[in-house]
Amino acid sequence: MVFSISNIIFTNMLNQSYKIIAVMSGTSLDGIDIIYADFTFNTSWKFKIHKAQTVAYSKQWKTELSQLVNKSIEELRKIDSNYSEYLATKINDFIQKNNITEIDFISSHGHTALHQPEKGLTYQIGNLQVLADRLKRKVICDFRAQDVALGGQGAPLVPIGDRLLFREYDYCLNLGGFANISYEYENERIAFDICPVNIVLNHYVSRINFEYDDKGAIASSGKICEKLLRQLNDIKFYKTKPPKSLGLEWVDYQIFQLIDEFELDTKTILRTFVEHIAIQISNVINSEKANVLVTGGGAYNEFLINRIKKLSDAKISIPEKKIIEFKEAVIFGLLGVLKDRNEINCLKSVTGAKKNHSSGKVLIPNPEN
Repeated sequence: MVFSISNIIFTNMLNQSYKIIAVMSGTSLDGIDIIYADFTFNTSWKFKIHKAQTVAYSKQWKTELSQLVNKSIEELRKIDSNYSEYLATKINDFIQKNNITEIDFISSHGHTALHQPEKGLTYQIGNLQVLADRLKRKVICDFRAQDVALGGQGAPLVPIGDRLLFREYDYCLNLGGFANISYEYENERIAFDICPVNIVLNHYVSRINFEYDDKGAIASSGKICEKLLRQLNDIKFYKTKPPKSLGLEWVDYQIFQLIDEFELDTKTILRTFVEHIAIQISNVINSEKANVLVTGGGAYNEFLINRIKKLSDAKISIPEKKIIEFKEAVIFGLLGVLKDRNEINCLKSVTGAKKNHSSGKVLIPNPEN
């Protein structure tokens, strides 16, 4: 028997249940998200998170990862080797701590070092063979490279998971290092990066010795610099139609340079940039009938959420803590499952690639190690 769901084919020859370790590291540098979850298929995909943990980065690793765009390829390869070893250690610690014995494979996003799809370049560190060898398990990883080779943006990758796991929502909005969104339009999944979020807010709040602006309290005490706000909103990217994606290099050049020219105090910068984020998001979701699922660390920024609500007529839905914090890890687990089944996990309507495809690299542990 064959089932066709959203142009993806399932057959009864394939497993219908998977036990997966999924790993995600985002541009906001909050840490490494690791989950142990079940994925089951019975007319539609379901998931259940059994264990979940965010492993905070040390100060040294946070500094190293924040400066990847300034490294040469040779330097990146060395960091890649060290990071892959580090990732293997943290995943193994998670497995041992939770006494996990049943694992079909590990699905890992790695960490984005370079992302310049217009040049045909994307580089994820933490996807080396050593990962499978150290863990002695199959690893599915490096989900972006194939899409870029096919002419796509290599991002965002979560929309296939939004379609299959969170289909009851009109929009899936993630507020992490960047705000990205996904939704159905004329029977196609549309998704793109809207604007930077925590990658900018955390950068500036660190100047006054905070890791993040708790609930947006500092931003809420500042005043908007109208001239800066206008210039931010006039950036060409926001007028570009999707598919489109953002990277740290773009933020360095387009955002940090612009903001720093104004020589403003931190409170003013944060207040102005929160307003910028809220405006850009409301431009996308402004529909009174829309139900918007909001996840990622930005969902805890009450001031930002309230500004989005103020500027939009959409219904903003904040889910339980596990979904807020680990939704992307869940979806990268699903991407691994789909790759393992040789099924589509990357949509051309989202990335602009030449075709839908099953993306990712499969690492099999070397028996000699």
